[in-house]
Amino acid sequence: MKTLLVPIDFSPITSRVTATAIDLARSLQAKVVLLNVTPPITMVGDDTAYLESLGVLYDLEAKSATKRLAALQRLFTQKRVPVRTVHLSGPAVPLIMDQARKQRADVIVIGSHGHTAFYDLLVGSTAHGVLKRATCPVMVVPPAKVVRRAAPRAD
Repeated sequence: MKTLLVPIDFSPITSRVTATAIDLARSLQAKVVLLNVTPPITMVGDDTAYLESLGVLYDLEAKSATKRLAALQRLFTQKRVPVRTVHLSGPAVPLIMDQARKQRADVIVIGSHGHTAFYDLLVGSTAHGVLKRATCPVMVVPPAKVVRRAAPRAD
């Protein structure tokens, strides 16, 4: 049975990514591994007074991710798609690549937020990092098209 690795971040594109993964898994008779990576908390400066609060926030985020993954797992199960969930903490791209290897992923299905090249240059793009490092095919799901109305013409 083929395996689809589906990294999700619970942003608005997650629904498009999961719908695409369900359709692809059904057509390929594949199982799905839903992966969520909580990025590490970055602290600037030497003030350690905030470490305990950051730990609490991090735990809350991890619990929230676990609940959201469980809800998505129920959706996949309702659609009769075999699914497993994984939640990890750390840098997204290396952990996604590690899971692709461990899960023996045949395809990675990942969303693109549709940021500008300038944004990606400054902040980075997980999808771009995965595309550069993947050893299996990667399907990038674009964000929904925004329908823009043309401005009225002044004739």
